[in-house]
Amino acid sequence: MKLDFIKMHGCGNDYIYIDCFKNDVEEPEKLAQILSDRHFSVGGDGVILVCPSDIADARMRMFNADGSEGKMCGNGVRCVAKFVYDNGLCRNDPMRIETLSGVKTIALTVENDEVIAATVDMGTPILRPSMIPVVTGDDLPIIGKKIAFPFGEYEISCVSMGNPHCVVFVQQDFDLWGFDIAALGPKFENAPMFPDRVNTEFVKVHDETRLEMRVWERGSGETLACGTGACATVVAACENGFCKKNTDVYVKLKGGELKIRYTGNTVLMTGNAVEAFRGTVEI
Repeated sequence: MKLDFIKMHGCGNDYIYIDCFKNDVEEPEKLAQILSDRHFSVGGDGVILVCPSDIADARMRMFNADGSEGKMCGNGVRCVAKFVYDNGLCRNDPMRIETLSGVKTIALTVENDEVIAATVDMGTPILRPSMIPVVTGDDLPIIGKKIAFPFGEYEISCVSMGNPHCVVFVQQDFDLWGFDIAALGPKFENAPMFPDRVNTEFVKVHDETRLEMRVWERGSGETLACGTGACATVVAACENGFCKKNTDVYVKLKGGELKIRYTGNTVLMTGNAVEAFRGTVEI
């Protein structure tokens, strides 16, 4: 069959978007594995299906490059809102998108009748280990806690923004952009204390409003950006006292920059939404 798609990205976090208002997609897990290959297919961090919803303007289903389904994708949900608006499926602003981690409200920035950026209300972060999930001896928040892993001792903070994150703050002399994340990332991802695997952020603090971050995403490996990861990082930074709540914090990633504000109750994420190209693939 031939399948139309739109390649989109938020801060370089690229996915292959498919209109399921028009198409019925079978075996999306296998489709994500096939289409995400950067050498033999379209290439991307995964596949996102844009579907009808009974409770919101549209529904998002996100599949990582390994075929596993994710509950939430911050960069992806902004692009879903752009997809829906630009293609005339719905013109509501703010827009409501259903995800596996709940309905997200998105305020749109529109220029020349196209969405160029969006602010997503990502909801309340989860700090309770049993709900992230993280296996510990108790159910107290893991904020700046030293953990002895088989591969070394690290001070970590654990947050869920719809999917689990392990945030590691590094020292100022640490080579954030040069270290071998492909060697260390999978060790965190598959550590026994994370039963659903985990996304891991390595973060350098510049000041109260500027952070730098690299991310290893479960199921995808290193990506140029991770919206939920940037949100989890700012939450962890505020809880550790590095940043302040109700303040705009700018997170620099490999693919660009996101603006995050943690109010103490919810997290607001602002970033771009970009269409790269449209195409048709035969599968």
